[in-house]
Amino acid sequence: MSASVTSPVASPAAAPEEGSSLWHDAWLRLRKNRLAVFGAATLIIVALACFVGPFFSPYGYEEQNLDLGAAGPSAAHWLGSDTLGRDLLVRLLYGGRVSLGVGLAATFVALTIGVVYGAIAGYSGGKRDAVMMRAVDIMYSLPFTIFVILLMVFFGRNIILLFVAIGAVEWLTMARIVRGQVMAVKRMEFIEAARSLGFGRRRIIFRHILPNILGPIIVYTTLTIPGVMLLEAFLSFLGLGVQPPMSSWGVLIKDGAEKMEEFPWLLIFPGTVFSLTLFSLNFLGDGLRDALDVRASKD
Repeated sequence: MSASVTSPVASPAAAPEEGSSLWHDAWLRLRKNRLAVFGAATLIIVALACFVGPFFSPYGYEEQNLDLGAAGPSAAHWLGSDTLGRDLLVRLLYGGRVSLGVGLAATFVALTIGVVYGAIAGYSGGKRDAVMMRAVDIMYSLPFTIFVILLMVFFGRNIILLFVAIGAVEWLTMARIVRGQVMAVKRMEFIEAARSLGFGRRRIIFRHILPNILGPIIVYTTLTIPGVMLLEAFLSFLGLGVQPPMSSWGVLIKDGAEKMEEFPWLLIFPGTVFSLTLFSLNFLGDGLRDALDVRASKD
């Protein structure tokens, strides 16, 4: 009796390994960065509180109670009140709207101008690049405070002017960063291939170069927002920021610093929230920088 021979079972073909994009890897690395996650969560909470919280408050940011005056934290006023009897919590939340709005709007202006200007200068090279960057150097040499004061003298004080003044200065660094990145990328082979196919300059810049330098742009954008907010606070401290009865974190810190010995809560609460927001933005920016680093090893 012959033994039955069992034919070997062919092993199934190994499943192809799925590719992983740069953004997917960056997201995985970002989630592992606890400080970055803490910063992002804190920013979300602060933003929601500032834009939604005032709707649930029984007080308005202009509402005064001169009989109450400056009172410490209580059940009626959780963070106390200022010298005019206005609820500090509501003014802090409304001030957050202004400070965050200035930070986002001025950063958007700086991002738009700086990216376009730097990309054109870096891709063009030669005399055009030299002229454009010398213009940036000249604007760098202008004292920022004097520039803002001149704008205030000619156009008056308003919050839109604050966006313009800060955005008109912050785009300079963005332009330099983008120019350097573009000059490095434009020499790569895929850009040479795009030129050989007859693609125009605009298409090469906006369809091929800028998508490949989004990492540094995103990182610098997150680090620009706290810088813009500090500038707004500095201008408000000098009396060049938003005007009463509106408030911003810079205005509240200025008012609290003038009365910190008598009413310390007027400085402690705005200063704490402002510092926490700046720390969170910097934590998130550092986390994005590490996550978007293509040289980082994959786990």
